[in-house]
Amino acid sequence: MPNTIGDYQTLECSIDALVATITINRPEKLNSLSSAVLDDLRHLVTDLRMRDDVRSVIITGKGGKAFVAGADISELAALNDPEEGREFALMGQSVFSLIETSPKPFIAAVNGFALGGGCELALACHIRICSDNAKFGQPEVNLGIIPGYGGTQRLTRVLGRTMATDLILTGRQMDAREALEQGLVARVVPIDDLLPTAVSMAMTIASKAPLAISAALECIVEGIDESIDEGLGREAECFGQLTTTADFHEGTSAFLEKRKAQFQGK
Repeated sequence: MPNTIGDYQTLECSIDALVATITINRPEKLNSLSSAVLDDLRHLVTDLRMRDDVRSVIITGKGGKAFVAGADISELAALNDPEEGREFALMGQSVFSLIETSPKPFIAAVNGFALGGGCELALACHIRICSDNAKFGQPEVNLGIIPGYGGTQRLTRVLGRTMATDLILTGRQMDAREALEQGLVARVVPIDDLLPTAVSMAMTIASKAPLAISAALECIVEGIDESIDEGLGREAECFGQLTTTADFHEGTSAFLEKRKAQFQGK
């Protein structure tokens, strides 16, 4: 049975079979990212990163219409000072960096609209899958601003300069089919299959060696900003360190003995 954890105003979270599922729970506001949501996310993600009973995490939105439709516009509209605006952006960036740098993989299960901050939240996750009604976009120029929670940086790294510039400067929305074609998402499924697909993927990852998963994420996330030689050096260092772990010896022994490995994260 899933174990519900935390007492958050804007989020629901349960843990089952080493998989945590976070649901952003503001359906009446299309799950928009208020400062309260970001604060709850900060505390919850920090907790999940440290828990021994969690090996992978899913993030989704309440209801079938929106994953996260963007930032809370009423809070945005109140900004009128450069330093205040900078701090507003840094607040979201810091929370999303906690997700991106997590040693445990985060899977965005995008149901419906992922616009503005919602697209940026999905981009901070390590894997993105979406429902066939999903829409992605960075429409901030329509409000007279730019993406502030990492969109100009992560979208460019995921899609490349040309496509990211197209989306950010036009403010247009990308549907699920195009998102799959462009490599923004790994899979597109019917809305009713979205969460089961995410759970299946998360459980598959959770069954693997945790230290190997963490090292792979480090090489991918950190290596993308390094030269190829630096990235290869990091990969070799991580590979070497993993050969000293109990999980490595369990994995190789299980393979040779034709049995399922039992990884302990040691």
